[in-house]
Amino acid sequence: MITFSDLSNKQVLIAGYGKEGRASERFLKRYVPTAHIVIADQNEGSNYLEKQGQADVVIKTPGIQKELVTKLYTTATNLFFELCKNIVIGVTGSKGKSTTASLIHHILREAGRHSHLVGNIGNPALDELALINEKTETDDIFVYELSSYQLDDIMYSPHISVIVSLFPEHMNYHKGEVPYFEAKRRLISLMKKDDYVIYNQRFTKLNEWAAGARGIAVPYNENLPVTMNEVKLMGEHNWQNMQAAVTAARLFHISEENIASSLRSFSPLPHRLEKVGTFEGITFYDDAISTTPQSTIAALNALENVDTILLGGQDRGYDFKELAKVIIQKKINNMVLFPETGSAIKKHLLDYDISRLSLLETRSMEEAVRFAFDKTKKGSICLLSTASPSYSIWKNFEVKGDLFSTEVQAYAKNK
Repeated sequence: MITFSDLSNKQVLIAGYGKEGRASERFLKRYVPTAHIVIADQNEGSNYLEKQGQADVVIKTPGIQKELVTKLYTTATNLFFELCKNIVIGVTGSKGKSTTASLIHHILREAGRHSHLVGNIGNPALDELALINEKTETDDIFVYELSSYQLDDIMYSPHISVIVSLFPEHMNYHKGEVPYFEAKRRLISLMKKDDYVIYNQRFTKLNEWAAGARGIAVPYNENLPVTMNEVKLMGEHNWQNMQAAVTAARLFHISEENIASSLRSFSPLPHRLEKVGTFEGITFYDDAISTTPQSTIAALNALENVDTILLGGQDRGYDFKELAKVIIQKKINNMVLFPETGSAIKKHLLDYDISRLSLLETRSMEEAVRFAFDKTKKGSICLLSTASPSYSIWKNFEVKGDLFSTEVQAYAKNK
């Protein structure tokens, strides 16, 4: 792995020209003016990485697997950690990291701290680092949401790491459960003795990792200064996310009054058990972020009286056995199954008596919403929570969730 000093007077290829790649370009133009920049992006065609032949070194974006890089390289994440002298709170987990990172940022800001939310949920880290380099204050805090893609080749650990959950994800990228877990574990293996790791003690493997941590391991503090009825977030999984955020905030000696006020004022992020509205007596929820069976089970446990659920998406080899069991236990009556995993979910449901179930297999969100309006009982819930990634039909979960919301509101308006 190369460092910042290795970029000067080099042909630097930026591999991947999305949000982070563009931030890397701005960073190079500002801080490494002697670098000659070459851009390679998948929009150029499937052979775009052949441009590595033109480069001395590479800055790789997270979506590109490290095995595809043929030159010495670094990443925007590693450059940020190498150059940042401020306190960094790194947040990761299979699910819940965006909400937890946003909560921590919200609590810090409400308490008057200078906090920057960066990474997947916030602004590009290198852009925010450039902003504070223009200031004289040194007390700014970075809250960095870190995906397994970013952790796969990270060379640094944050001052405070927060690991909110752990179950298999992104198997197509990491080529297996073990490499995925090892990517997450790097936050702990790279700790210094005065670093902290805050971890969710409900996960056995996180307890094992914490026991071997070089730094200070802190389980979630389960005592919160609010009750569930006082906050806008829903479900046990979000209660745990609040515990993570509060445990981190208490390291900064923020008052309990400020913490409680921040928890009450925090609003759920889009596509995370987001209420679309109530139409014709049916309440519609957009939980498009739930792209694993575990996260959809968490959504079902957070809501009562779900009568219709929209499931299915890209096949990444998930096991839907437990999800099928929960669907039967919850007595859900109507189900939309999208490809590719809709058939796998249906296969597990056939282990039970599903004669009462109304099933629709479709690729069309419009048809799915029409089915939901027709079948869902008044006074109950229709939930979009597909338990699978979106890419079999949609560009991403945001597009999927927005389309669901649009179709629901359009149908209600035109009927």
